[in-house]
Amino acid sequence: MSSQEIKELIKRATARSADVRIGKQGVTEGILNEIKRRLQEHKVVKIKIGIKEIENRREFAEKVAQLTNAKLIEVRGYTFILAKIDSDR
Repeated sequence: MSSQEIKELIKRATARSADVRIGKQGVTEGILNEIKRRLQEHKVVKIKIGIKEIENRREFAEKVAQLTNAKLIEVRGYTFILAKIDSDR
């Protein structure tokens, strides 16, 4: 996948509503599996954090990215975008 294709996927993800919402139960195994599935299918996933008590949203997003073997692309407010760039993962 070329860098131009990746940029186009990220652009489309930014424009749409969140694909996955992390609620008050936090990051569960089911949420992680859903993020991984969507990354496999679409290469990019937009996630909304529904937990207002999180102090550092960037650290939270980085943790989710690490747990799903994805790259953190952007954090805006309570929303962040992850991408699966390497086809080997």
